[in-house]
Amino acid sequence: MFQGSHNINMDAKGRLAIPAKHRDVLAATCCSRIVMTAHTQDRCVLVYPETEWQNILPKIEALPTFNRAALRAQRLLIGYASTLELDGNGRVLVPPTLREYGQLGKKLMLVGLGKKFELWDEEAWLTSVAESDDDELPADMLSLSL
Repeated sequence: MFQGSHNINMDAKGRLAIPAKHRDVLAATCCSRIVMTAHTQDRCVLVYPETEWQNILPKIEALPTFNRAALRAQRLLIGYASTLELDGNGRVLVPPTLREYGQLGKKLMLVGLGKKFELWDEEAWLTSVAESDDDELPADMLSLSL
């Protein structure tokens, strides 16, 4: 559904405009309602169509709270979650808590990842994609032919 990376700007009030090609999809699939929340591993913000968020929320709530990593994930994902609606110009106000969590400046990258987006500070995004990752690829990826 969502793919590609887009350079976008956030204004002084913390608003950003979703690129037009994605606005139409969001309008059709979730009446322009989105959920923004904290990423559990990177300093960026996850952006879900509200309908997609409603599908994954029960899975997050079902995580075992006696597991510290699962509890941290719940705290970040649910604790930072904000339901928002795009205005008539496709703009949305990023909540101050998420701006701080994601260390978002004026220049941003909106990255489509299928059913969701990641919203990054542009400099952090460029640093992240330039880093060499020594993590092993999952077995499922080793069988892919790209």
